[in-house]
Amino acid sequence: MAAPLEVVLSSDSGSQLWNVSVFDPHSGSSLLSYRGGSSAARSLAVLRSGYLLSAQLGKNFINVWEIQRKDQLQQKIVCPGVVTCLTASHDGLFLAAGVAEAVYLWEVCTGKLLSVLSRHYQDVTCVKFTDDSSHFVSGGKDNLALVWSLSSVVYLDLSHAPEPRHILSRHSLPITDLHCGLMGAQARVATASLDQTVKVWELSSGELLLSILFDVEIMSVTFDPSEYFVFCGGSDGNIFQVSLCSQSLSREKAFQSDTDGNQVFKGHRNLVTCLSVSMDGTLLLSGSHDETARLWDVQSKQSVRCLTHKGPVTNAVIMAAPANMFLPDSRPAIPLPRFSRHLHASEGDGGESGEVCVRLGLNVQDEEETYLQKTHRLNSLMNAVTDKSVFGDGENTKVRVAELEEEVQTLKKVNKDLFDFSSQLLTKPT
Repeated sequence: MAAPLEVVLSSDSGSQLWNVSVFDPHSGSSLLSYRGGSSAARSLAVLRSGYLLSAQLGKNFINVWEIQRKDQLQQKIVCPGVVTCLTASHDGLFLAAGVAEAVYLWEVCTGKLLSVLSRHYQDVTCVKFTDDSSHFVSGGKDNLALVWSLSSVVYLDLSHAPEPRHILSRHSLPITDLHCGLMGAQARVATASLDQTVKVWELSSGELLLSILFDVEIMSVTFDPSEYFVFCGGSDGNIFQVSLCSQSLSREKAFQSDTDGNQVFKGHRNLVTCLSVSMDGTLLLSGSHDETARLWDVQSKQSVRCLTHKGPVTNAVIMAAPANMFLPDSRPAIPLPRFSRHLHASEGDGGESGEVCVRLGLNVQDEEETYLQKTHRLNSLMNAVTDKSVFGDGENTKVRVAELEEEVQTLKKVNKDLFDFSSQLLTKPT
């Protein structure tokens, strides 16, 4: 059988047989399983270089597998505290983890700890990168969601602590989940909270676009790929579909089913902890504390498949199947280094001597030149080039000046002769 284009990755807190399991979303058959430990909620990440990572539930380390070696842990990344959430940038270059109230950011190619962001006042619950890896957003129990520019965070100047680009502070209770849409720095971000609301923000400006009020606490949230709908997982087991293209949409609204495309998916018996949509937008995956993960047909709102687990589901995601997941003889293109636990690595920690590492943001920190300034600078350059081509330099300049003075005298004589002739013609008696 040919390898599927998309796979379902899921984990539960029981982990009696495996930590992470891989399913075919269309047949429901189990394809692979990764053994060793159990995964915390919102802590499953895949690196493009060929590694699967998950934070150990209730422990201070991250499990790492080579993506095709399912039965053997590659290594454990020890962290300063219990990891509450984990994510990797889409380009596979950076890894971000929530540890207590701080966000730790590593560079994957070197294993160096680039930054420790301590702007939350309580534990970080979720962190996500934008699709172009230019920004990431962290949400916490302090009711805040912080938007971070990656270039400002990885900048080498350690004399000042990085500041978030935006602080999204309209929730009144802890944030439980967030999702970054497409379009990079122009994306929309959805945040879910125990205050029974889901809020949609504009990432570039930090402006609140939409606030949706529900009757229950919201535990998970995601968009469909075209961002026509936002799906919200409730604490009562229901999944709410809200249309973002309604003509009657206002900035603040209360959810009502069967109006303007708003619908409810019913089937789970406990809170819905995670949501994910297939690449074509036809399948919705949900994980719940009722120890099941369900696949739904978005059009009909019917549950088409139920994947049974041995404990409350902590992670469930539909993703494109990694190229070497089903090739047992393949190996990751880049070896995974030992990850540093300290921000200021010692001489012997964090890489070999002579190592060269390219960082983002070194040339984007200065204020960008305005169009008017560019015009003035270009005009000065053009004048300089013109002056040089016309006047030259040194002896050539003196010769050219003498030629011009002689031409001026000639023109003066011609002008005087013309004036005399005109005067004689006008004063000649008739």
